[in-house]
Order: sequence, then C-alpha cells, then structure tokens
Amino acid sequence: MTNATSYKDLLAQREALEAQIAEARKVELASAIQSARQLVTDFGLTVEDIFSGRRKESKAKGGTVAPKYRDPDTGATWTGRGKAPKWIADQDRNKFLIA
Repeated sequence: MTNATSYKDLLAQREALEAQIAEARKVELASAIQSARQLVTDFGLTVEDIFSGRRKESKAKGGTVAPKYRDPDTGATWTGRGKAPKWIADQDRNKFLIA
C-alpha cells in the first residue's frame, strides 16, 4: 500500500475534526452571547432595538389593482396587467374601459 491515507483513517480524522469544530463553536458562541448581553446592558437595548426592521414585508404583496376594463357581455373584468383575456384580445380596448 502507498502513502495514501485509508478510508477508515480519514473517517476517524473527520470525527476528531467535527468534535473540535463543535467545541470551538461552543466556546466562541458563549463569548459572542456574553458580548451581546454586555452591549444590551451597557446601552439599555430592547428586542425592538435589535430586531426591528428585520422582516420587512413587501409593499406590493397582497395589494389589489382596480379593474380597468369590463366585458359588457359577461361582466368579466381585467386590470390591464398581464396577458389580456380572450374577450379583449386584438380589439380596441377603449370600448371596454370602465368609466
């Protein structure tokens, strides 16, 4: 066999490395939490101070647009956005305008 490391040796190294990673994360996380707590205490911060604006909702989401066109035969409407419905396609749209 050559100098190549065996599969079992690599798995053992990975396990050892994963344990080291977990320990390093635990130590650094504890330090980060302590620093954050100290900043909160020093400045009298609240949850809103830290997390406000974190989840912004889209203004366009959930909005509706008033219909601009109406089919006189069926009463169906269309906002003028997106693909035109069959009842107005290839026609003068002015005659379908909602006043």
